[in-house]
Amino acid sequence: MPTYQYACNACEHEFEAVQSFSDASLTQCPECKGEIRKVYSAVGVVFKGSGFYKTDSAKKTTSEPAKTTPAAAPTPAAAPTPAAKAD
Repeated sequence: MPTYQYACNACEHEFEAVQSFSDASLTQCPECKGEIRKVYSAVGVVFKGSGFYKTDSAKKTTSEPAKTTPAAAPTPAAAPTPAAKAD
């Protein structure tokens, strides 16, 4: 059964009541017998299981991209050796 939050318009007393969906809303404050109102707040929702995230249904690849190795730096050409002088 759901739990509803109420607040009194006269004395600001806040309380909760467990009621069935088919029960009528409460109308009188238990403290001062003044008029009350329902208090609405955000509800936390948790989705469990697969399929709730973009990554759950993404196509999975089995092969990894080819790894590249850096190219070897070219070796400088050997400097020409001076020719021996003939006398």
